[in-house]
Amino acid sequence: MFKRQKKLSFNLGFLSFLSITPFVLSVPLFFYSGNAKAGLEFQWDQDSVYKKLKWFQKESTRSIRNTTYFFLRPNDRKNSLLKIDLAIPKTYKSTLKTKNIKFCKVEIGGFEGRTKCLEDIPSDIEILNEESSSRKLIIYPYSPIPFSKDNYAIVLKALNPRRSGLYQFHSFGQSSGKSTSSYLGSWTIVID
Repeated sequence: MFKRQKKLSFNLGFLSFLSITPFVLSVPLFFYSGNAKAGLEFQWDQDSVYKKLKWFQKESTRSIRNTTYFFLRPNDRKNSLLKIDLAIPKTYKSTLKTKNIKFCKVEIGGFEGRTKCLEDIPSDIEILNEESSSRKLIIYPYSPIPFSKDNYAIVLKALNPRRSGLYQFHSFGQSSGKSTSSYLGSWTIVID
């Protein structure tokens, strides 16, 4: 009789465990309200002609003040650069001011640190509004950007556009000794 009572109490304990388990497992999902961030990036025209460049933005929500870093890493530059052109898509409707744009030597953040500018590179910045095509941001550093192991970034502080979507920025660089700019790569920015 004692074995039967012990077996019965074990079965009741096991049944109570099974009845409580769904509730315990669903409670963390009830309190979780964050969005899942996927590590997937979509880029138009994924030919070998187009090169995907790295970027970082602090906010991806529309109509919010945002800081976007467009990285130029050592493997993105083949030579020292005299001039950098950034083609801004026509659909990226945001007011850009030269005082909110800078070019700097950057430390790319990751798991252990934040992305931050280490040293501002003195340069002239010009915004061209071409009505037929996209706007252009042209950066003329006072001294050529050397081909080294340092990372550089164009830092753009502006309000995100009101429309969500994907915005593809293209960059061109003029190397020393050349009269024309060559394609460096493209960034695809996501606005939610």
